[in-house]
Amino acid sequence: MLKKQFCKYMSLSKSQLKLIKSLDQKKYRSKLRLFVAEGVKVVKELLDSSLELQNLFVTEASSGLFSDSDFQMISEVDLKKISSLKSPNGVLAIFKIPEAKELRTSDLIVALDGINDPGNLGTIIRLCDWFGIEQLVCSLDTVDCYNNKVVQATMGSLSRVQINYVDLKSYLIDSRLPKYIADMDGENVYAASLEKEAILIMGNEANGIRPEIRELCSEKLTIPRFGSVQATESLNVATATAILLSEFKRSK
Repeated sequence: MLKKQFCKYMSLSKSQLKLIKSLDQKKYRSKLRLFVAEGVKVVKELLDSSLELQNLFVTEASSGLFSDSDFQMISEVDLKKISSLKSPNGVLAIFKIPEAKELRTSDLIVALDGINDPGNLGTIIRLCDWFGIEQLVCSLDTVDCYNNKVVQATMGSLSRVQINYVDLKSYLIDSRLPKYIADMDGENVYAASLEKEAILIMGNEANGIRPEIRELCSEKLTIPRFGSVQATESLNVATATAILLSEFKRSK
């Protein structure tokens, strides 16, 4: 964390505005190795993590909450210029994207095949944090975990879950762990004997798991419907992930 320093109000420069707005796009996040976080809770969580802070912009109303950090005080008008939120919440920070860590080969791992929705990915990252899943593996076409909306949805869990983007098919071929997928024709998860070390694969919101990924998985699980009508076709992917992780942990 940066050394405490009393800050006076400063307008954002054109270069600062350009930099922050550029980070809305994945190509610039990847090139500059930077991402944006907003909101008091999210920024405080990330400040307390091992992530390296690049810049911290705080309004006067929120300045007392960040007295232990070095920040640039900006106006509410300037915060609205750089915020991606409809109602900016007093603070915006730029953090450095950490270097990718080596993939784990044991324990319970969650793998995502083509998740598109930032809210779903952010929620799944929070679920991994909640259930003690240290490794989240994402296909190359899964939404970027440093997308502004994903960062917001994680509520700080982003710093506590190791996330790797890989060629998912090659990763699964190389892994010797049992591989589970959610499938309407699978075994009832509440009656299944679940392995302690495994890979749980969750698929795209609209299309599910791709055939080439599906054929690599021998274990199929289903979450049974209990309603009398049973008209609901499927669960949201984040909701299904929560139920399945709960059962893996309960059986363990």
